[in-house]
Amino acid sequence: MPTSLPDSPHIRRLTREDLLFCADLSENRGWPREEHKWSLLLTAGTAYGIDDPSGKGLAACCTVMSYGPELAAIGMMLVAEQYARQGIGRRLMQHVLKEASGTPLTLHATPQGQLLYEGLGFTAVGRAEMVRGRFRPPADVAWAASITRPATAEDLPSIVRLDTEVFGPDRTHMITRLPAFADHLRVAEENGELTGYAAAWPNMETHVIGPLIARDTRTAQALITSLAPATDRPFRTDIDDRHQELLTWLKAHGLHSVAFNTVMTHGIDELPGDWSRRFAPLSVAAG
Repeated sequence: MPTSLPDSPHIRRLTREDLLFCADLSENRGWPREEHKWSLLLTAGTAYGIDDPSGKGLAACCTVMSYGPELAAIGMMLVAEQYARQGIGRRLMQHVLKEASGTPLTLHATPQGQLLYEGLGFTAVGRAEMVRGRFRPPADVAWAASITRPATAEDLPSIVRLDTEVFGPDRTHMITRLPAFADHLRVAEENGELTGYAAAWPNMETHVIGPLIARDTRTAQALITSLAPATDRPFRTDIDDRHQELLTWLKAHGLHSVAFNTVMTHGIDELPGDWSRRFAPLSVAAG
């Protein structure tokens, strides 16, 4: 099997037909295959890859989720183990930066990838903590049921408006996919006003909670509590670590810390939107 690539490997656009290659590459690096998530990223976003010269799959890949001229999110930057430490990741990222043509970028960096991104001009603007475990609902769940309910098709315009207000850039093309992508989508409301929403989508043996947008911590807790009866899988979510009250509450109810990622940006000093109501991303790969 070859262990090196050409000095200037061809970078191509990936399609839905490359899904299994992407999942194989995830597995190659010890990540879950996450085919459900890959399907969303490949259809709603743009993906780039470098083919393995052996003709068997991909040597490297990454995804870009565009939210117009205001922001794009980079995710799933992977280089096959046999081609690691050859500058392949840097070349792929340089290609993405060129294609972005000045559009501000964001990504969640693992400790292993942060130095690469810093060398390309990304700066750290925050941190997210991944927590996972079997959620133990609080003793009193009536309060959560009283302010939350399953989302309906009629809620989508209000969800999109709230999401744009909190996230900043318009990500209608992602939010309108949630009813099909997620197993569960719930909203919180008070006096007829939408105050938050949360989705739980399947990812291997877990349900990932995200996006999680809420007026305050109490509303976020209600949304998470309301999702619990609908699944027997462990929960997983990535919480902005400025929301320490929610993180402490989640850990008191069965979840535990798994990893930390550094939130980084390129071309902007901070992320747009209202972080105080943005508790968890749809996915660290998509923002």
